[in-house]
Amino acid sequence: MDWLADKWIFLLMFSGYTAILIRHAIEGNKKTKNVTDYFIGGRSLGGITIGLSFFATYSSTNSFIGFSGQAYSYGIGWLLVAPCAVIFSLMAWLIVAPKLRRFTEHLDSVTVPDFIGFRYGSDNARLIAAVIVIFSSFLYMTAVFKGAGNLLQSFLDMSYELAIFVVLIIVMLYTTVGGFISVARTDAVQGIIMCFAAMVLFWGTSSSSGGVDTLFDLDISKDGANLLSWDTAMPFTVLLGVMMASTMKFMVEPRQLSRFYAISGDKSIATGRIVSTAAFFIVYTLLVPIGLYAHRIIETPLADSDMVVPTLLTNNAVFNPLLSSFLVLAMVAAAMSSLDSVLLVMASTFHRDIISIKKVERTKELHIRATRMYVIVGALITAIIALRPPGGIVTLTSFSGSLYAACFLPAILLGLHWRRGNSLAVCSSMVAGAVVLLLWPFLPISGSIHRVFPAMLLSAILYIFFTQTRENTADKRVDTLFAHSSS
Repeated sequence: MDWLADKWIFLLMFSGYTAILIRHAIEGNKKTKNVTDYFIGGRSLGGITIGLSFFATYSSTNSFIGFSGQAYSYGIGWLLVAPCAVIFSLMAWLIVAPKLRRFTEHLDSVTVPDFIGFRYGSDNARLIAAVIVIFSSFLYMTAVFKGAGNLLQSFLDMSYELAIFVVLIIVMLYTTVGGFISVARTDAVQGIIMCFAAMVLFWGTSSSSGGVDTLFDLDISKDGANLLSWDTAMPFTVLLGVMMASTMKFMVEPRQLSRFYAISGDKSIATGRIVSTAAFFIVYTLLVPIGLYAHRIIETPLADSDMVVPTLLTNNAVFNPLLSSFLVLAMVAAAMSSLDSVLLVMASTFHRDIISIKKVERTKELHIRATRMYVIVGALITAIIALRPPGGIVTLTSFSGSLYAACFLPAILLGLHWRRGNSLAVCSSMVAGAVVLLLWPFLPISGSIHRVFPAMLLSAILYIFFTQTRENTADKRVDTLFAHSSS
């Protein structure tokens, strides 16, 4: 009874929020008539909804817990992740969104791997891209589950395993039932909640630390590290790679790009760009200094920066029960807004681009039913991995982002803006990027340069070389699209 008396505010908020999710799932299910509806909302969603969804699906607990607390260990250099997020998200809307929306509609593409396969006329490229998407999705979702688990474990005094189970059941059910329409609408609500939560989190933490202007007063942390140095925890070139890997993926990550598939047209793209950029600027400017302010509040040094925000939320001197309950709800919402999108991307990729790559489903209903089954399987596997995660939130997020950046940047960016391209170019580019990422830590110079830089460099070089020396293998519809774009 004491536990219920302490946590009733959060439980009431969480029940109301869950009711909204159930409603969105039911409405999404009613509006899902075919595969395109289930995967990408029938390419009919508006700019405000997609702009908020683009922001919300990225801003998971990885941001509210991982990114917010990371400056606790990394120091002032971590503040640069905010402009990185704003710049790369804006570039995605400017450079990728317009052409990707047009290309994918004409190619009848609903996943990133099938776009790559159609663009280069290569089932091999499509299959390689699908494997990359699935592997990276498992890593990213593990990080999100870890963040949500740590948060609920600290705030509700429940076991980590039970916390994972609660998040798993809710996300798995509404994603399976409602599809993309449910996910996008839920993301829009979650995006608004997260904007207010970032303001509350910054205000409470900065006030408790002595005020906003105390940010740069703390030179040395309790463990002796110089927090105002650009290389507090690692060489700056490595830190820059971590930040870029975590944000550059805006332009190539399937869960982000699926928003561009779903948006209704150019006018909606312009609206979505404004909404998304404003949300990223406000929220990330407020989130990334939290770890620095925390040094003035948390007396006992923390070994894991992922525990900074959960520790602040359980401190009644920083947040009263009402505010802490709202913040925890917002962060659980943040976790769900990413998990649902990645689950849908992973399941659709596995079924469409691996299982069914060479065959046509008997009915569209069977296609949707199979994808729903893979949503459940993917969620269960990831939750099991998250019980013993192989790394911290930022580590897993950064590697997942590095994989997408190294493997997909040439394939997608050059594929949209350069008429030429072939199967060998794109396959060698993706494989080389992945191999360099995996092997780079074993090289002597790995400690001074983040692996994403050499991986992207080799990936781009191979793509350009084989594009220049081999014949095009692109789908014939691609030539028509480029001709239309240049006319």
